[in-house]
Amino acid sequence: MPSGSVSGGSGNKKTGAKSSKAIQAAKKKSGGARGVPAQRQIPWLTIGGVALVVVLVAVIAVSLIPKYQNQQEMSAWTPSESNQDPSDDIEGVLKIEYPAGVHVAPGQRVAYDQSPPFGGPHDSVWATCTGTVYEQPVRTENMVHSLEHGAVWVAYNPDLLDDAAVDTLRQKVDGRTYTLMSPYPGLDAPIALQSWGHQLEVDSVDDERIDQFISALRLNQYTYPEVGASCSTIPGSFDPANPPAFDASEPGPDAVPMNAETAGDMQQAPAGS
Repeated sequence: MPSGSVSGGSGNKKTGAKSSKAIQAAKKKSGGARGVPAQRQIPWLTIGGVALVVVLVAVIAVSLIPKYQNQQEMSAWTPSESNQDPSDDIEGVLKIEYPAGVHVAPGQRVAYDQSPPFGGPHDSVWATCTGTVYEQPVRTENMVHSLEHGAVWVAYNPDLLDDAAVDTLRQKVDGRTYTLMSPYPGLDAPIALQSWGHQLEVDSVDDERIDQFISALRLNQYTYPEVGASCSTIPGSFDPANPPAFDASEPGPDAVPMNAETAGDMQQAPAGS
């Protein structure tokens, strides 16, 4: 009996040791003695990277979507074979047909029928219209010749627009070929846009018709007479930094009438001039 008791005690010790090891192993697997699962580390670097990508995509979308939408909107005002004069759908556009190629001498006045004029006899030298912004009023007869070449002339009344509004207009013209801009004293509207045979007056620089007019009529081959004519400066004849001055007075009795074909020093322009 004693030997049996000893043997039984030894077996119990071995069994207890094995049980203890099993418990310790279970604790390690379960995350601790209390059975609380081990916490996983949050992948902050990955989350930050994903968030950055999302922000970049959002910024790009905010930047590009309005431009795409604007392009889509402007496509309706782009001339084509099937829509040769989109300005027909712009409310307020005045259209008058004028004969082309009738030139007057430097310094000679024209008795224009509109103010600002947008067709009729004009100086033989055009005003530079390569996205040119004139800070001072320019002789009207030179500006009208630019319209004959396909340019859009943005005129404004400096007494009716503040500096911020003028700057907004400038951004629509500056550096944009076949456009030009100048103050026009006495204009009865804040802004007037001219292309050959077309005019639109608006009250605000935020009027969407400004962009529509420019898109519809700038270099519109169906609406101006001298397709392919230049808008660049004529060296020695016109200086965009010091252009001929605007004359606000009424034309005198010696002014060339709108229906004139020849008068004094006026001459018929050669084709393509």
